[in-house]
Amino acid sequence: MRNLWIFISKYNAFFFFIIFFTCSLILFVKNNSFQRASFINSSNHVIGQAYETMSYVKRYLRLADVNDSLALENARLRNQLKSSFYNDSIEEKTIKDTLLNQQYSFVVAEVVNNSIHHKDNTITINRGKRHGIEKSMGVICPSGVVGIVLNVSDNYATVQSLLHSDTRISASIKENHAFGSLMWGDENYDPRIAILKDIPNHIEVRRGQHVVTTGFSTRFPTGLPIGRVTRTGVKGGESFLNIEVQLSTDFSTLQYVYVIKNVLATEKEQLEAIQPAK
Repeated sequence: MRNLWIFISKYNAFFFFIIFFTCSLILFVKNNSFQRASFINSSNHVIGQAYETMSYVKRYLRLADVNDSLALENARLRNQLKSSFYNDSIEEKTIKDTLLNQQYSFVVAEVVNNSIHHKDNTITINRGKRHGIEKSMGVICPSGVVGIVLNVSDNYATVQSLLHSDTRISASIKENHAFGSLMWGDENYDPRIAILKDIPNHIEVRRGQHVVTTGFSTRFPTGLPIGRVTRTGVKGGESFLNIEVQLSTDFSTLQYVYVIKNVLATEKEQLEAIQPAK
């Protein structure tokens, strides 16, 4: 306390100046309408900027929660897409009974580990058996195909990325419906480029055409984006073309993905596994 009094007494002139200056400023503003209006406008501007900055900081701190809620909302909306249902229709004479049954559902997951610079790249997600995830399920993101579930534990799963030398995706060119097999790493290991193989060379393929999933496998619905044709003059053999495709998924920025559950997968696989009688 003694030191405080010594400090105040030593700098009393400065403190008196601050007090008198503040009082004079208050009186000046209070008794002059123009200065009062200017002061109020200036203070409102400063306060408004302060509130705006605080709001920006709060929004930034809530980004993780916002991302989680948006990802869940996207999964809910994907579950309602027309492509997630199959048409179970019964027609007899003039009576038509049409039922839309859910075929595909989507589970949102966060990417907790990822690689893009290896020959065989994998992704780890924070969903597993406890969430209904099973091996061989398809995985997508909002921009396109990501890969196929490789291994599953109770709470995590690894995904064989599209950027993996063993990954094969049944794909077609949207504009002409020609289909083939999409793979990565055959000629280079660019994380943005894949090759669509086995397209007959009599098919006219143009740069910029869309490459999408065929729906032939049980992993992906029909028409999911994969990428766009960037080069068509890559020869794969005498009768087939290899087409260079720029992938629509940016694997270097993956944060959230959707695991696809196909309720009819087992039925289709069991039927196709039946060997024809000899």
